Amino acid sequence: MPKKKLTQAEMPVADYAFYGLVWAGTVLTDRVDRALSKAHDLPVSWFEVLLWLASSPDPVPASVLGNSTMLSRSQVSRVVDALQSRGLVTRTPSPRDARSVEVSLTPEGHRLFEAADATRRECLAPVFTDLLDQDDLQALGTVWQKLKADKDA
Repeated sequence: MPKKKLTQAEMPVADYAFYGLVWAGTVLTDRVDRALSKAHDLPVSWFEVLLWLASSPDPVPASVLGNSTMLSRSQVSRVVDALQSRGLVTRTPSPRDARSVEVSLTPEGHRLFEAADATRRECLAPVFTDLLDQDDLQALGTVWQKLKADKDA
């Protein structure tokens, strides 16, 4: 006898909300990863590092990238190695701490980020931003801030 799926009404609200977050994160990340890999040979983890670097006017300490991204410090190090080998980022010794390095985008890194960011936005529009209004997006931002604030506590 085939088993039926639970409906939203049969699931506790907190469980359904959690499932929704997991589903959305998995499906949207996979969609972006496929689009970025196909168009730019750029895995989503690399894009995440580029996003943080593009958002900063100054070079970013490698340790800050490890604390800011969804990647472990060792993953960040491998991603930065790969980005550097493609000429997209540079590493420079930190003027504040001789033991650490700072990472910044090269001009080619900025160009690739701009193109990849346009690809990301284009691929998400029909399944995310076009479906949600400003109130929805603001609510998601508020939820993310609450969840992140608890993580940082």
